[in-house]
Amino acid sequence: MTRSSLRRTLRRAYLILGLILMISLVAKLANHIPGLAGTPAEQLLVNLYDYLKDMALILVTVVAAYLANVFQKRALFLNALKEEWHNIVKAKSALYTFTRREAPSLDEYYVAFCAVSESLDNMRAVYANVGETRRQIGLYPYAPLHDMRRALQSIKPKPDRSITTGDRDLACDAILQSFYALRETFLEELDLEPPDSPLLIHNSRRMKKPGAPGWARRRQTRQYRYQDRVVPTDQRITAFLTALYDKEQTTAKPWRDVLTKPAPKTEKPATPAADPGAQT
Repeated sequence: MTRSSLRRTLRRAYLILGLILMISLVAKLANHIPGLAGTPAEQLLVNLYDYLKDMALILVTVVAAYLANVFQKRALFLNALKEEWHNIVKAKSALYTFTRREAPSLDEYYVAFCAVSESLDNMRAVYANVGETRRQIGLYPYAPLHDMRRALQSIKPKPDRSITTGDRDLACDAILQSFYALRETFLEELDLEPPDSPLLIHNSRRMKKPGAPGWARRRQTRQYRYQDRVVPTDQRITAFLTALYDKEQTTAKPWRDVLTKPAPKTEKPATPAADPGAQT
């Protein structure tokens, strides 16, 4: 169910529900409305109000079930749409990779062609053709996909034809242009919103500095002390991981400064007492 179909369905449902509520209100206040009080129409409205009151539970249940079905269809449609978009992206990557090969084989061509062909056919499970009738096929909903296919077919390896670098570059540019045009309209249906915390600048870098508050350091120290009560089974692992940790914390990176206050290290585990009965 597309976004426009969902909105039309909801408008109809809200209109019918509002009409029923308006009729109920008029029926409830019939004895206070001039011209209706004491007339047969008042009795009719009273009976209608009693009927709607008796049927209220059923009415609410039917409306709730209907709306649940509508939103379920919408959710299934969006899932299918996202899956189709994933297929299109994979097809674009396959086509781009093929155009960048110096001497692509026929088998590699068929792999790329099958990727875009699957995207073309999977679209049938998401959208119908525009203007499709019982007698006419209509128009494919997203023509750039066919442009991508045709661009790929133009550089199909053939024994009697030499594909030049210029041919592959032109096909690559056509594929990317078609993909960008497709992306501009295809994703509109997903109702995407901008993020609450976007990062809009290039050359971005991490603004937080290394370190942790005192309470976190104290908690870390308590965990070290608790762990050091037991001698490790293999002290080599402890020494190995400790050395790697110390090296990482003292090595500056473009995105990370060296810690000004190194984290507390584990205490050297006690050497277990030698077994008097052990062989030397």
